[in-house]
Amino acid sequence: MMETILEIRQLKKTYPDGTEALKNINLSIKRGEFIVIIGPSGAGKSTFLRSINRLSEPTSGEIIFHGEDIVKANRAKLRKMRRNIGMIFQGFNLVKRLPTVRNVLHGKLGYMSTWKGALGLFNQEEVEEALSILERVGLEDQAFKRADELSGGQQQRVAIARAINQSPSIILADEPIASLDPNSSRVVMDYLQKACQEEGFTTIVNLHQVDFAKEYADRIVGIKNGEIYFDGPVKELSDDVIQSIYAKGKEAMPV
Repeated sequence: MMETILEIRQLKKTYPDGTEALKNINLSIKRGEFIVIIGPSGAGKSTFLRSINRLSEPTSGEIIFHGEDIVKANRAKLRKMRRNIGMIFQGFNLVKRLPTVRNVLHGKLGYMSTWKGALGLFNQEEVEEALSILERVGLEDQAFKRADELSGGQQQRVAIARAINQSPSIILADEPIASLDPNSSRVVMDYLQKACQEEGFTTIVNLHQVDFAKEYADRIVGIKNGEIYFDGPVKELSDDVIQSIYAKGKEAMPV
């Protein structure tokens, strides 16, 4: 049986205006799973993903990662825990003026002192490792171009390379293909899936595209109105379930 790497218990997020973004989310995630979160806009998908590494602060609940509660971690402890959590953003979150390889090297910042990171003091071994990872995502010939000279799909592959270079236990990807055309989306998802299979990363991806979710996930979680409406393997995600997740209204269906 696969080891549980992440245990989420009674997770809630309420914004200052009273909006309940997450309502008692409970989820157990195994090592090596490739999970896709689906649901309508405003369902709470991004809030959920960002709560895991506390980019969005939970209101209450527990997020047990490697046996420790992220929610209760102080600033120093949280920084250390985030080393093991790679993050891929919809907007790539690269430093556009820096070379591609330098952006990949930023995956190591969590392991460096603040002053070394600020000065970009990476050694030759680290540079060679970053170049090797760029080769794995098909961008070795783009290593010394500025990030803003790359296409959107290429920039997202740089973000994947940066996450790989972090050597995390888990990767969170928040709508990584939302701004890409279908061909670029497939390339990005192929590289993400391949990297996670090769490295054994646990992966949680938010997607709007249900067809991509069904193609790449081994487990799908449907969120609607801040609650889990579906959690199961792809083969159990019927058209009726999909319609229920995306239908307007708050009628709950059993998980």
